[in-house]
Amino acid sequence: MPAYFIVQSTIGDEAQYQKYREAVVPMMMKHGAKFVVRGAKVEALEGQHDGRRMVIFEFPSMEAIHAFWSSPEYIPVKKIREGAAKLDVWAVEGV
Repeated sequence: MPAYFIVQSTIGDEAQYQKYREAVVPMMMKHGAKFVVRGAKVEALEGQHDGRRMVIFEFPSMEAIHAFWSSPEYIPVKKIREGAAKLDVWAVEGV
């Protein structure tokens, strides 16, 4: 069953965060991820959106998300974004 990896970000250092993107996206793709939403405008139909950038990836499963997130090769990549951005990250099972 597919699963979705959702990220909302506040970026403080765009140049440093770009380095992170360039490293993390290919790594995610190796775990079967594909972009579903990539920084597109969010239109709130009810309630409020806080204005942060949103990215959504579809993975083949929750197990694939966890394999990426806990992989040893992700540890140094995650350090690239330290101080460059604040992220909220969610994993959600699809149907």
